[in-house]
Amino acid sequence: AASMMGNALKEEAASLTLQIKGGGPLGTLLAVSDHQGNVRGTVEHPAVDIPLREDGKLDVGEAVGNRGTLTVIRDLRMKEPYVGSVGLLWGEIAEDIALYFVESEQIPTACGLGVLVDRDQSVLSAGGYLVQLLPGAGEETAERLEASLRAAKPVTELLRADPDPEALLRAALPGLELEILEKRPIEYRCECSRERMERALISLGREELRDFHDELYQSCCEAFHSERNALRPMKEIWFYLLNLFEEDPALTRALRRCTDPAEYRLTVGRLFREGKWRREVRS
Repeated sequence: AASMMGNALKEEAASLTLQIKGGGPLGTLLAVSDHQGNVRGTVEHPAVDIPLREDGKLDVGEAVGNRGTLTVIRDLRMKEPYVGSVGLLWGEIAEDIALYFVESEQIPTACGLGVLVDRDQSVLSAGGYLVQLLPGAGEETAERLEASLRAAKPVTELLRADPDPEALLRAALPGLELEILEKRPIEYRCECSRERMERALISLGREELRDFHDELYQSCCEAFHSERNALRPMKEIWFYLLNLFEEDPALTRALRRCTDPAEYRLTVGRLFREGKWRREVRS
């Protein structure tokens, strides 16, 4: 959905963020698309066992929840981004996106989404459609579109028959003449880099970075069931965090040689107190 919405952006370097907070066990869903439809996303609690509905399909609405909001943020590289939000009614995402366009942008919209999941829970294919009426479209056109989409099979069945996007659209809109104006490949794309992450961490400042470290250390202790077991993953994290400080061979050696949790905490305390804060990131 975010990919199709982002692909509609006309401005170069523009981006679209789709955020869904439904109050369900999945938590917050976040997807970001560039103006070409390349997308990345995250789920707050991905390890959720999604129940099945009576028809045997995954109950996405139950997992997402319908006690929250759907928010769309369009960053057009202007002074302020455009932000629109609507309350969730279904949690099935496609229906809520159609509602967003009607309520927030006053554009009659039909949205269909589907994910074809294999028996091992891997994704076989995913896709969908976003159909909108252009200004000046007549009542007859609207009625034909509505009738075609109402009679269309679920997106997952269309994907199973043929995962090609054009075939999916023609199957969803039988009897209507379609003119393909453009075909564009899309992919998962993340603009993160080591340098960008270092700049973000430096911008936190020394105190907030220490708080971030302490929370991360506590999480590792809980995940690995003891402070001693948490030392190894924390040292791996320090491989990156050390780039935020000026080189200090003595402190670096002391940190890498720590084998006792108390020794580790003392060394980290020294590093945050005595380590020289770097102003710029190494290239």
